[in-house]
Amino acid sequence: MIGDVHLLLTDDQGRVLFGRRANTGYADGAYHPPSGHLEAEESVVDALVREADEEIGVVIAPGDVEFVHVMHNSSSGGRVAFFFRVVRWQGVPENREPDKCDALEWFGLDSLPAEMIPYCREALDRIASGERMSVYGW
Repeated sequence: MIGDVHLLLTDDQGRVLFGRRANTGYADGAYHPPSGHLEAEESVVDALVREADEEIGVVIAPGDVEFVHVMHNSSSGGRVAFFFRVVRWQGVPENREPDKCDALEWFGLDSLPAEMIPYCREALDRIASGERMSVYGW
């Protein structure tokens, strides 16, 4: 089963940073928070910290990572997506993967962009309502 981490980098106005997918061949044009797959022998927190640096150039202390949701998704035969909120970080977010992302934008959870990957929209709706676990697509 594939494990994913999703970063809900949240500014002082409560907005979350999203990237717009481009040139990936999957859901190009859709907005998605910085995310990635777990690597071998890596904790979910370590993966989140690594992805934040790789994708948007911010440094996150592991103690500043707050678990907010887990989703068991049926895609690809089964995936587990972990969502984490971070409100404190070092650096200024920048697009470090212009070959996969053509824009970074902040959105409130109550004003999400129209174009999103469906499971992610569902997870964010669940997070906004305080749910910590969901199942999608089964």
